Amino acid sequence: MSIFQTTAVVCLAAYAGLSQAHTVLEYPVATAGQSYKATFKVGHGCGNSPTRQIVVDIPAGVQGAKPMPKAGWRLEVTREKLAQPYTSHGRTITEDVSRISWTAKTPEDFLPNGHYDEFVLMGSLPAQAGMMFWPVQQVCEQGRMDWVEVPKPGQKLSDLKSPAAALELMPSAGTAEHQH
Repeated sequence: MSIFQTTAVVCLAAYAGLSQAHTVLEYPVATAGQSYKATFKVGHGCGNSPTRQIVVDIPAGVQGAKPMPKAGWRLEVTREKLAQPYTSHGRTITEDVSRISWTAKTPEDFLPNGHYDEFVLMGSLPAQAGMMFWPVQQVCEQGRMDWVEVPKPGQKLSDLKSPAAALELMPSAGTAEHQH
């Protein structure tokens, strides 16, 4: 087994352990500056209480986030004015998506504690390699779980009680053409 394969297996094992208890990304590694499909895996409710809402805060630098609709769930997209506008497809973008929420329309649409589901969005990642964290709020019929903690320098993600979903941005292997 190559060093790359060994590293990949160790990383996947670490993330697999977290996925048992926390809201995590299906693919925790991506290429900086590229389009990314963020799939948030929700594997339980709050205690025995079913999940009725998932809210994802879009990290700084992610551009053009678009949610995937879910049958039985209402979408809400929050936009904010940008401190630094950017250009996309020949247009100047002065505001962008800062938060996406999925809310069950009826109690029958809630995600039961004993079930699993995914909440998906896509967007363009920043060009800078490094770690990126996606805060996720899980609101249940009774209670909530806020997956928002970010490790401090020297601290491991596994040390946190309620870690934000982590994405490692790898450097791009050259200049990128127009990507989606």
